[in-house]
Amino acid sequence: MKIFNVEQIRAMDAHTIAHEPITSINLMERASQAFVRWFCNQYVSTRPIAIFCGKGNNGGDGLAIARILSSCGYDVQVFVVEYTLHATDDFHQNFLRLGNHLTPRRIQSENDLPQLSRQVVCIDALLGSGLSRPVEGLLGIVVKYLNSLPNKLIAVDIASGLYTDQPNNPSDIIIKPRYTITFQLPKLAFMLPQNAEYVGEWHVVDIGLSSAYIADTSTDYYFTDRSEAEKRIKPRQKFSHKGTYGHAVIIAGSYGKMGAAVLSGKACLRSGVGLLTMHVPACGYEITQISVPEAMATVDESEKYISKAPDLTSATAIGIGPGIGQDAATVKALEKVLEQAKVPLIIDADALNILSTNRHFLYKLPENTILTPHPKEFQRLAGENSNEYDRLEKAQAFAAKYKVIICLKGANTAVVLPNGEVHFNSTGNPGMATGGTGDVLTGIITSLLAQKYNPADAAILGVYQHGLAGDRAAEARGQTALIASDVVEHLGW
Repeated sequence: MKIFNVEQIRAMDAHTIAHEPITSINLMERASQAFVRWFCNQYVSTRPIAIFCGKGNNGGDGLAIARILSSCGYDVQVFVVEYTLHATDDFHQNFLRLGNHLTPRRIQSENDLPQLSRQVVCIDALLGSGLSRPVEGLLGIVVKYLNSLPNKLIAVDIASGLYTDQPNNPSDIIIKPRYTITFQLPKLAFMLPQNAEYVGEWHVVDIGLSSAYIADTSTDYYFTDRSEAEKRIKPRQKFSHKGTYGHAVIIAGSYGKMGAAVLSGKACLRSGVGLLTMHVPACGYEITQISVPEAMATVDESEKYISKAPDLTSATAIGIGPGIGQDAATVKALEKVLEQAKVPLIIDADALNILSTNRHFLYKLPENTILTPHPKEFQRLAGENSNEYDRLEKAQAFAAKYKVIICLKGANTAVVLPNGEVHFNSTGNPGMATGGTGDVLTGIITSLLAQKYNPADAAILGVYQHGLAGDRAAEARGQTALIASDVVEHLGW
């Protein structure tokens, strides 16, 4: 699913109007009906509604929504905020369409703000995606008032005051909705952690915008839902065998951190690899053989840490990093792996921290190596960032400079490709914020690389499968009780 910027959203609307063809007021009606369908599936008609409208097209949506909900039997109040003398044509037409059934109340000052019972559902239709400056004045008063209420608050398309594809200032006044019901495609603002309280739970409703425009218009930003993930899956063939699905080598573990190796190895096997060899320090040999009996094990000459690169000649993919520590000998071993690797490679955890303190290693990374940092690890690699938009730009620049793929972990994990594309993930939940889940991701992606998925697909699909397993685990255990082993046990389609 593509994510467009403000200019592309406007062009998509205009293209639909010109080529369907459809009038802008009727397109607004279609969008409002889509919002109402979602709303009616959530709230019974006995629930009172208060809709707060600006005087632009987002306000026009609000007026149309008010009329449709009223015709469905809902008790609707409409409030128009008089922050400007000017209104768009579509707002004016929808105002006239209210007729005598609904009489909007005008908010001209703070004294006009209504007293609402807690049962009223409030709908924000003040400002839309075309916002170009911070909210202030009377609109700011109304936004602060709505945020102060205990009522459920729903934003139409995007929360008023939130920019679609650029950062807000910390002092900006922005609606804090329970839900955002957005039209046709998600927005970049929804993907970034700094905007979480200004988005809430978001849902996309299809309003029939031009599929041809969407298909033909390029973007750097994508959202990976189930249909997008499934397109990347390679079906298994009847006469295949274990050799068909590759030989992964995972280099992991150190004294006190063998759990990371075990989690990564189990996840690799659960993700379909044909053969797995785990290279571990001597202290981890018995742990590995007992905990991951399906894997072969090679033992480092060091008792407590990785000191040498293993034999990689039979590997079809290599994963390195979980639990390896940063001993001087381990640093040299990582350098040897980078120099010897002739197959796809994924680097995680301690191996990333070694890269950040030995920056000349970055120039030894094979092309399309996959890095899986959490935000702090990425900060150590690429430097400080002022906000998540800045961090995303740094990730794009880093991926392009070193020709690597970055899985920037978190809610909506961003897979950043060397060509500048960013694929945000749709799966996962807060229960996965627990030790070891990153090691699981390393195992999954190593497995897919070994099965000869191209690195971009392996990263995008691996991140999706990781989150999907986490969601299943949360359903079974609850988010609070979830541990990384649960994610491994719930892998699979």
